[in-house]
Amino acid sequence: QVQLVESGGGLVQPGGSLRLSCAVSGSIFSIVAMGWYRQAPGKQREFVARIGRGGNSNYADSVKGRFTISRDNAKNTVYLQMNSLKPEDTAVYYCNYGGQGFGSWGQGTQVTVSS
Repeated sequence: QVQLVESGGGLVQPGGSLRLSCAVSGSIFSIVAMGWYRQAPGKQREFVARIGRGGNSNYADSVKGRFTISRDNAKNTVYLQMNSLKPEDTAVYYCNYGGQGFGSWGQGTQVTVSS
């Protein structure tokens, strides 16, 4: 029932920035945690960031200090601001309802970091 649609991915050079968005429908967005995960080719999907209903957040060690997760409850949208991007950040990024790595996922948006 819950629908999630990611957008904002693309090709950027190392050191560049992108902002990903995830629009949520079919749920009362403000009462749930949300998360971002990513998956590189041939790799397991891994946790990136999570934000709780009250705005508390946590991050994977690999992205701390570079990525920021936020939410706009009025727009039913969660964001991932990605700065100082590295080639190893290249992956498909997925929005996760609940933020725990199970349940509903979006279709993903491709992020490629390359010079």
